[in-house]
Amino acid sequence: MSTDDDAQAAATDMCCASCGNTEGDEVKLKTCAACKLVRYCSVKCQKEHRPQHKARCKERVAELHDEILFQQPESSHLGDCPICLLPQSLYHDDATMMTCCTKIICDGCKFANMAHEMEANLESKCPFCRKPASKSKAECIQNRMKRIEKKDPVAIREHGAWCLEEKDLGGAVTFLTQASNLGDAEAHYQLSKVYRDGLVVEKDSKKEWRLLEKAAIGGHPAARHKLGAREGSKGRYERAKKHYIIAANLGQDDSIKALKQGYEIGFVSKEE
Repeated sequence: MSTDDDAQAAATDMCCASCGNTEGDEVKLKTCAACKLVRYCSVKCQKEHRPQHKARCKERVAELHDEILFQQPESSHLGDCPICLLPQSLYHDDATMMTCCTKIICDGCKFANMAHEMEANLESKCPFCRKPASKSKAECIQNRMKRIEKKDPVAIREHGAWCLEEKDLGGAVTFLTQASNLGDAEAHYQLSKVYRDGLVVEKDSKKEWRLLEKAAIGGHPAARHKLGAREGSKGRYERAKKHYIIAANLGQDDSIKALKQGYEIGFVSKEE
């Protein structure tokens, strides 16, 4: 940003973008909630300035959205194993979710705990919270319902997935929506499929896209890969490449393959 731009930004920050009133004891300026670029002394001034500000505001909102969207997450939405603190595998068969505490335990820690219990002839317990292991499917569901009462988003999402398996589509949408509203990335992703396929709810591609973006921001590699594929199909190849790189860094196989293909045709550089 040039010196002139700095001066202009400073001036804009100190006075109302519409009438020019400066902030003082009797005048309190409020920043545009959407773009954070300009300030106003009143709602009237904000409305009057809207026609001039609308285009730049919309442009800046998109820029701010992309800054968040294209940040590289520190880890996938699965996080780390709570025992060994190593990153979770993206392959679901490599870990187990405990219904008592909804913690995902990697196979290494799970088998180490099992070996210890067998060797010492101990009762089987959760490797994390040490509650006795569930002995039936009904007990698993009971444990999950207890977690749901505590507003555990993982338990709520898992119950939504269970409802899908039981063909209770209404219940699935209800619980997945609750988990999504609590910020669960996997719930965002599963709910995007519901809106894609029109299960119970009406098909809504815009809502599907927003949910995929939320899931991707939360570190969901499959959602990120889907965004890349969609952007590529629309001819927005630079955006597609950014999505693929982020997903590949999280270990998403299909994105790694897409980048290899891009490298072969010269679209992706070796440094990228």
